[in-house]
Amino acid sequence: MADQLRGKRIAILAADGVERVELEQPRQAVHDAGGTTDLLSLHDGEIQARDHDLESAGTFSVDGLVESASADDYDGLLLPGGTVNPDQLRMNSAAVAFVRDFMSASKPVASICHGPWTLIEAGVASGRTLTSYPSIRTDLRNAGANVVDEEVARDGNLVTSRSPDDLPAFCAAIVDLFSSAAQPVGAGSGS
Repeated sequence: MADQLRGKRIAILAADGVERVELEQPRQAVHDAGGTTDLLSLHDGEIQARDHDLESAGTFSVDGLVESASADDYDGLLLPGGTVNPDQLRMNSAAVAFVRDFMSASKPVASICHGPWTLIEAGVASGRTLTSYPSIRTDLRNAGANVVDEEVARDGNLVTSRSPDDLPAFCAAIVDLFSSAAQPVGAGSGS
């Protein structure tokens, strides 16, 4: 399984307030499966991580700005949660467009906890079967999603999970999701 994601490049979109374990553990799962990741954000430098939204949990170094990134350069997208993080992302037009571009291209997208808020803002939740942290399920229903209470919900190119408690199942699901993507970006002729 160490090579399951060899050659795959995954974008992680996060902002200040990201729930540390929801970025850290899925990123490690991608790396353990042979993939690479780029942390994209709204500003350069570092983003502040949180633990249970309330406690400071260190920082993550940003690899690039979402406003300069293209979905064409990545094989998949990870949207970690935390309350503040996706609230900032859904208010940023470049972040919303980036998510919409992944979904329009039917590229793999994985989101956990409050992360689906950005899916709602991108207008891509309607008709999809999703799960999330309980406090945003009404928002998902109002956006036209079919909401389920399961540790992992997979709907085509989209995987969602409820909370950090679901991280073991979520990490396994995202490796499976990202490995099912077409051949890696830049591989083959014409790329």
